[in-house]
Amino acid sequence: MTDGAEGTETAASRGAGPAAPPGRLDRLVAAWPRVDPVLFAAYAGACVLYAAVAFYSAMHQQTGGMWSAPLDDVFIHFDYARATARGYPFEWSEGNGFSSGNTSLSYPFVLALGYLVGFRGVLLMQWAAIVACTSTLGFLLVGARLLEPVGRWAKYLLPPVALSIGALDWSLFSGMENAFHLGVWALATLAALSVARAAAAPREPTARATRATDDARAAAPPKRLAHLGWAAGLAGALLYATRPESVVCVAALSVYAAIAVGRAHGARAAIATLLRTSVPGALACLAQAVANRVFTGEWAASGAIAKLALNNPYMTSSEKWDTYEFLATYVVARNTNHHFSDALPWGWLVPALALVPLASRKTRGAAALLWVQVVGWLALVSLNGQVRWQNERYTMPAVAWLLVLAAMGLALLVARAAWASGDERQERHESAPVGLGALGGVAAAARGGALARGLWCARVALALAVAALFWAHQLPRMRDQIWFFGRASRNIRDQHLVAGKLLAQLDVRRVLVGDAGALLYASDRPGLDLIGLGGYHDLPFARAGVHGLGASLELIERIPAEDRPDTLAIYPGWWGDLPAIFGKRIAAIPVVGNVICGGAEKVIYQADWSPLAYGEPPASMRADERIVDELDVADLVSEREHGYAFPRPQAGFVGFSVLPDPRGSGHDRFDAGRVIPGGRSEAARLRAPREGHGRLVVRTAAPRAAAIRATADGREIGHLALKKGDGWTEASLDLPEGLPETFTLTLTPVDGEWVDHHVWILDRPAQGAGARPLAGQ
Repeated sequence: MTDGAEGTETAASRGAGPAAPPGRLDRLVAAWPRVDPVLFAAYAGACVLYAAVAFYSAMHQQTGGMWSAPLDDVFIHFDYARATARGYPFEWSEGNGFSSGNTSLSYPFVLALGYLVGFRGVLLMQWAAIVACTSTLGFLLVGARLLEPVGRWAKYLLPPVALSIGALDWSLFSGMENAFHLGVWALATLAALSVARAAAAPREPTARATRATDDARAAAPPKRLAHLGWAAGLAGALLYATRPESVVCVAALSVYAAIAVGRAHGARAAIATLLRTSVPGALACLAQAVANRVFTGEWAASGAIAKLALNNPYMTSSEKWDTYEFLATYVVARNTNHHFSDALPWGWLVPALALVPLASRKTRGAAALLWVQVVGWLALVSLNGQVRWQNERYTMPAVAWLLVLAAMGLALLVARAAWASGDERQERHESAPVGLGALGGVAAAARGGALARGLWCARVALALAVAALFWAHQLPRMRDQIWFFGRASRNIRDQHLVAGKLLAQLDVRRVLVGDAGALLYASDRPGLDLIGLGGYHDLPFARAGVHGLGASLELIERIPAEDRPDTLAIYPGWWGDLPAIFGKRIAAIPVVGNVICGGAEKVIYQADWSPLAYGEPPASMRADERIVDELDVADLVSEREHGYAFPRPQAGFVGFSVLPDPRGSGHDRFDAGRVIPGGRSEAARLRAPREGHGRLVVRTAAPRAAAIRATADGREIGHLALKKGDGWTEASLDLPEGLPETFTLTLTPVDGEWVDHHVWILDRPAQGAGARPLAGQ
């Protein structure tokens, strides 16, 4: 504007008298930056409460106003939380010792806080609901920042979009750690965004600045940037402690922050930022692995051992890959074809909208950050064989991030100037025609503006159509999920909580369970988890559960008789002959209209472990013989001590038998073993006889005759002839003299398969060759 024009404008203003006071709209516009954060927080909170009330009301309608949970696994968290509140952190059952079975290390501590302030019993679910609503609100508040490049208004689309999938809401309000995890993710994301913004913020120039000092500042980021980096690293460590799959998130956020710092400060600063943001999470991972190793003897957590096909000793590599490929396909198809819509292909509208932000320069960075986490998370949880169960809750973090992307895409479709940066708009403005051709330029601009308005109207129409189609096909799913939430909560109350109260009334000493949640929480009795997630000191129940029931029973045999469970509370269909052999039925707790429990009846048995006899000698042991070494096959502790190796894959399967005691005591005797196919070998390191003559003794249950070739350190030492029998059978051969102190014994069936249950090395003085065998032999 020229000076003359300014003078004319000033004169006109003076002639017009005093300026009019600002109107309400002007005052609102001026105050909006202050009002907007509070208004959005209130709006997002209202959306969260609306969704929460819908689900918890369905629960109370079906439970008669009682708090419950739609998953038994919720009460596993409650078990850990109660133990933590009582001074036994990281223990599922007080007195069982450290357990790595709770995948979320941090969530039980949050629940324990509620337990300590008075949320006891089933009211702990009420505290979990408070945590869920607070965490979900935090997720929405931070997610809103990712939509800021589109416009201040865009974030208002996020709450209804993020809460629009019924399966996601189901998991958020279930009492599991899903909502808390998203809240911690929001904290870590906020920390990473703070690093990126601090790096991009312009620095104040100084009067004495020189080129050398500027270069030094570029090479070494300011202290504030370093502090923000360490804060992001600590948040990442907490995120990992909340869900271990979050290594994907920690890696993505660390790289995002490092790239932002690198652009402003150079490669050296980027590497420093990458280390600050990632090393605390890596240390948390290492600390967990070391604790697992020290307290349980395993580097991996119990959940990983029990659930990942990678840890299955019987599967081939191709079978493991096929399983992974199936699960990876399943998690995508199950969400898009079922949870997102009631009919094909409308569920694909969500990922289609989520791709839109990648096309805009404004949102491409944030979209790439989220997409990396979506894909990485799904790829990682597809390793989990349990990903198909529990309403696909393991996939729901990825669904939440996908919905943030979908909200971003929807905002881009309805935004007027979403596809051009400010610089691009300025460039177009400056290149507009001037001078004699100005009139033509104005006409061209008018035509361009009309085209832009037309395209914008088309985009708005498309966005409205997509939203309408999505909601029309999601609404039936939302109704189903709300009903499912209520019915599942009723099922858990009717069976698990009732069974737990009955166990408390029976005053049991210790209860053996196969689903380690509400039974223990409601009964408040010590427990033993047969699946292995609960843990019992350093006995490897999780790995035994993968090998087979016989391996788990071998570990129970190691437990002192006075500490073994005196009661079983299990689904009989899960455990084969276990209840028939080791239990006497006491009561059954049915469930009507079951949608979530593992069976129609939870049956309580009185345990009878009398067939277990840990450390008994072989029946054929002579009176003057002694045991030099003993390998209890299928007992994972004994196998580990002896470096035992069975032929794998697709061999060495664990089975067990309970047969009459060959000593003629009138009692039955249990022993587990491994099936070794003909022509394949098993091997173990054993101690040789120390003096005199030695003997190798093996025990089996032989439904058919077999011959076993035995070698010591590769040298054949004889054959074991197994005769067909209806009970326990033992065979032996004399060991040659001159064996080293320890040797590798290899057994290979050459005439049919056999089941190896037990191996002993015996010795006796040379003069005792004719000693009398034990009674009954």
